[in-house]
Amino acid sequence: MPTASERMLRTYAELTVKVGLNLQPHQRLLIIGPVANGGCALEAAPLVRHITAAAYDAGARLVETLWGDEALLGARLTHAPKDSFDEFSAWLPDALVQHVEAGHAVLSIYANDPDQLKDYPPDLVAAVQQATARRVRPFREHISRNQTNWGVVAAAAASWAARVFPDLAPPQQMAALWGAIERLCRLDQPDPIAAWESHLAALAARTDQLNAKQYTALRYTGPGTALTIGLPDGHLWVGGRSTSASGIRFAPNLPTEEVFTMPHKDRVDGTVRSTKPLSYSGTLIEGFSLTFAEGRVIDVQAEKGEAVLRRLVTMDGGAARLGELALVPHNSPVAQTGVLFYNTLFDENAASHVALGAAYKFTLRGGEAMSDDDFERAGGNHSATHVDFMIGSPALDVDGVLADGSVEPVMRRGDWV
Repeated sequence: MPTASERMLRTYAELTVKVGLNLQPHQRLLIIGPVANGGCALEAAPLVRHITAAAYDAGARLVETLWGDEALLGARLTHAPKDSFDEFSAWLPDALVQHVEAGHAVLSIYANDPDQLKDYPPDLVAAVQQATARRVRPFREHISRNQTNWGVVAAAAASWAARVFPDLAPPQQMAALWGAIERLCRLDQPDPIAAWESHLAALAARTDQLNAKQYTALRYTGPGTALTIGLPDGHLWVGGRSTSASGIRFAPNLPTEEVFTMPHKDRVDGTVRSTKPLSYSGTLIEGFSLTFAEGRVIDVQAEKGEAVLRRLVTMDGGAARLGELALVPHNSPVAQTGVLFYNTLFDENAASHVALGAAYKFTLRGGEAMSDDDFERAGGNHSATHVDFMIGSPALDVDGVLADGSVEPVMRRGDWV
C-alpha cells in the first residue's frame, strides 16, 4: 500500500510528464538541475524515480539523469587552484545542445540551498557563475527558441526547507515545504490534470486580451519604483503553455501564474525596487534597486549582496538590460501563502517581475526564425544570463500606453483591473 507521500510524488510525476513536458513516445528525457552544481540534487531522487517511471509509461525511449551535489561546488571554491575558476565541463555544454537539437525533452529539478554560496569569496563565486553562463549559452539560446519541450519543477530539500520555515523543527520543515509544493502545483485537487487544464485556459485568455491591446509601453508605479518599459512592435504575451519547434504544446513551469513578454532592450527608463530577495546561484541579494536609462542599468543599490549584483549586471553587454517582464496578480495562490520561498520558480509566481539578460525569441512574432542580429534590431536582448527578480506588491500600479498615446490601467494595488 503506497503512503500518502508516495501517492503525491506519483501524481506530481504524472503531471510533470503529461502536462508540464507533454512527453512524446519517440522522445528521450534528460533530467538535470542547476548546471553550476553539476546536476540534479541527490535529495530529489525520490521524485526523479517517479518521473522516470512516468516517462517510460508515456513511451520515452530513454530517461537519463545528470546528478549533482552542492557540497562538491563548495569543495571546489575552497580547495581548487585560484586560477582555475574560469574553467567549465569540457563535455556538458555540447551534450546539452546535442540532446536538444535531436528534439528530446529536458527537465530541470530544483532542490537547492538558497544560501549555498553566501560564505565563499564573492570573486570566486562570480567567476564560476560567469564561466557557467558563457559555456551553456548555446543551450540557453535553444531553450529561448523553444527548440524542444522543456520544464522546471521543484523538490523539497532540507536546507531549502530550513530557510523557508525556520521556526519549525526539521521534520516539520520538510513536511511544510512538500505541502506547499503539493498545494501550489494543484496536486491536492481531485483531478490535478483537469485543474491544470482549466488554469492554463484562464492564462491563455489573459494573454489573448493583452495581445489584442499591443501596448507600446507599460508604466510601473509603487514604493521606490517609477519605471517605464517600452514594448517592441510584434511583442507576444505568453502564459502557461508554449509550443516547441516540432509543434509539441507544453507548460514549462509548474507552478505558473504569470503572463510575460519581452521589453524593448533600449526603451527602459526609471528606477525599480525589488520587493523580494533574489537568490542568485547560492547568494541572497536583498533590498536592491536598479536605475535604467535608455534600456541600460546605470545605478545599482543593495542592502545585501550588492557586490554580487554589480558583477551580474557587468557579466556581458546584455546583462544590464531587461529580457523579460511578467505580470502576476497579488491574489495568486503563491502570493496568498504569505511565504517567501527564496526560489525563483515559486517567488516569481507570487509577484510581477522582470528579468535581466536574454529575451525569449518566442515572445516576438516571428522571433524564433530571426537571426540574432535581426532579433536585436527588433528590440530583443542577448546575454549569457537570464535572472528574474520580483517587483510586484499590493502597492504596485501598472498602466498600459496605447498606440495613440492614451493610457489605461492594467493593474491596481497589485491585482488585475
